[in-house]
Amino acid sequence: MNVFLTGASSGIGAALATFYAARGATLGLFARRETELKLIAATLEPADVRTYAGDVREAAALSAAARDFIASVGVPDVVIASAGVSRGTLTSYAEDLPAFRAVFDTNVLGMVATFQPFVDPMRGKSSGVLAGIASIAGFRGLPGAGAYSASKAAAIAYLESLRVELSDSGVAVVTICPGFIATPMTEDNPYRMPFLMPADVAARKIARAIERKKRFYVLPWQMAVVGRALKVVPRPLYDRLVAHRPHKPRITD
Repeated sequence: MNVFLTGASSGIGAALATFYAARGATLGLFARRETELKLIAATLEPADVRTYAGDVREAAALSAAARDFIASVGVPDVVIASAGVSRGTLTSYAEDLPAFRAVFDTNVLGMVATFQPFVDPMRGKSSGVLAGIASIAGFRGLPGAGAYSASKAAAIAYLESLRVELSDSGVAVVTICPGFIATPMTEDNPYRMPFLMPADVAARKIARAIERKKRFYVLPWQMAVVGRALKVVPRPLYDRLVAHRPHKPRITD
């Protein structure tokens, strides 16, 4: 099996790399932080691993990595867009506008740029899976997380559009919506995180959903129940329930 994934230097991406390496997959790992990426790759030996340092906001870097991976090992069976960022943001602060842009560019356009070089090659062999890591945070808008919630809502809609576009191609599109996963992205959250799941457990469940080509998958199952409830809560009640929820800290650079 050939697997290409982004965001491979930490969190869910690194856990997925470890999972697939243990099962003998040939891996293409793309991440922004080259040092951390190489450290992860070193732990995966003797798996066949190719590393690509780059930012998913740079489509040319992803395209070059895709060309090299395909030329070296062939068209991947699975491509996972796992790269993502979460920043506390507030619209009232003009200095948060760059953070909004960075979150959207990474979580939405970065996903598009990840898949784009692989669509035609996978369609050419009428097989493969494109899997995008979205979030349950995309189900409703969360206070202090306007950029993150909106980007994940956009990712969910984008993945659905792509799934329908490729419905007769033999290429499956899988939308993954995790709840709280124990990763560096969540470790500083100043609020309770119900049903927090270890990253290695999440990776195993995500890989199973990809193998089964599930169109839409929420994990853990408890968050799937929460997600369904969130979607039907009337707006006035929802506003009262979350208005005073603690915010993810803003980071000012």
